[in-house]
Amino acid sequence: MKVLLLTGLGALFFSYYWDDNFDPASLQGARVLLTGASAGVGEDLAYHYARLGSHLVLTAHTEALLQKVVGNCRKLGAPKVFYIAADMASPEVPERVVQFALDKLGGLDYLVLNHLGANPAGTRSGSVQATRWLMQVNFLSYVQLTSLALPSLTDSKGSLVVVSSLLGHVPTSFSSPYSAAKFALDGFFGSLRRELDVQDVNVAITMCVLGLRDRASTAEGVRGITRAKAAPGPKAALAVIRGGATRAPGVFYPWRLHLLCLLRGWLPHPRAWFVRQEFNVTAAAAA
Repeated sequence: MKVLLLTGLGALFFSYYWDDNFDPASLQGARVLLTGASAGVGEDLAYHYARLGSHLVLTAHTEALLQKVVGNCRKLGAPKVFYIAADMASPEVPERVVQFALDKLGGLDYLVLNHLGANPAGTRSGSVQATRWLMQVNFLSYVQLTSLALPSLTDSKGSLVVVSSLLGHVPTSFSSPYSAAKFALDGFFGSLRRELDVQDVNVAITMCVLGLRDRASTAEGVRGITRAKAAPGPKAALAVIRGGATRAPGVFYPWRLHLLCLLRGWLPHPRAWFVRQEFNVTAAAAA
């Protein structure tokens, strides 16, 4: 019975995501501020936007990596591309980044929040200092950037695209501070979406739940902890872009993550089974 139920849900989600009315031409000339753009999914996002003819402001921590990405975006056809190196652990940085983007692009159509600070896999709980750092990078800076960019996005009837994680919906072992920051994102942007609806503000919010990212540093950090295979970065990035462009409320990549999120509130035994398939709990406990 459970197998039939899950199969039916899978077919439903497949049919839902297959027809998303994505029009690539809608992104030509769009003004995009993208964070975490120097590597991983963020780098792939930058390249997709460049191919689609968007105007870009890219930001990340490492200037040398950003310069490389900017050069590649220009080769791919981005009509305008600028960068600003920024460390989101500093509370004063988000204002500088948003103002830079507004000065260079004259406004924003998309704010794509993708930057990430990670705690070492296999730790049950970090120090209070480490948790504060994670909350600043993975949550508070997102709030700051959103607050500062919202007036421009309101004027353009634009979109907020938030790249999050399965750990922001389904708690699991050995990721307490990181998961707390990701849960905070889901609560904040879920509430903000309701507030914008009530105020009749036409700004879309797309929450993107991605699995393990296809990136060498990520794979090394969770070696022995998770059985999950990394999702291909370019495909995950394209799913994010499609979701933002169609103003979808949510994106799940790979799609099976949507099932796992639904199982969070009901069918606890299948949920626990799914989580154990993704994480090597015995190995993590021994770490």
